[in-house]
Amino acid sequence: MNATRRPRPSREELAACAGRSIPPVIAPGLRVLLCGINPGLYSAWTGHHFARPGNRFWAALHRSGMTPRLLAPCEQDELLGLGLGITNVVDRATATAAELGRTELRQGGERLREEVRRYSPAWLAVLGVTAYRAAVGDPKATLGPQEGRFGPARVWVLPNPSGLNAHYQLPELAAKFGELRAAALD
Repeated sequence: MNATRRPRPSREELAACAGRSIPPVIAPGLRVLLCGINPGLYSAWTGHHFARPGNRFWAALHRSGMTPRLLAPCEQDELLGLGLGITNVVDRATATAAELGRTELRQGGERLREEVRRYSPAWLAVLGVTAYRAAVGDPKATLGPQEGRFGPARVWVLPNPSGLNAHYQLPELAAKFGELRAAALD
């Protein structure tokens, strides 16, 4: 085993992470607050956002030009210096986002609205159109910029970067992230 790599968790260790949360990477006045649906069990095990191997978040962020290099999940705090942050709609870790109900997503949307009011990012970028629709009660929302604001923030919806989302491969995902970068950071 490579001494610099953390061992993989056992099934029991992952199962024990159900319900855990990961603190947001957030500060006042960010350019973009990226918002996942909820932490997966692997991310909860590591304590870092989008940590599961196969999740394309970090690669899409870099390929889009939002980060100068490919960051590892354990380097998530470096986002703050780039004007970026990470949070989630729902704090509770689950094996899949399908375990979240509409009520929990709606409550998460209200908690997220308060977080956005408190920290005032210029943009809120939600990663997953289905979760966004449920969290804010907008069944017609599509990918891209949204008409209204979420508290003080303008809103952009991006595809979910999970490896389970077969609709978008990494090049297309990075291109969608790049559209946000062009609007929010250029």
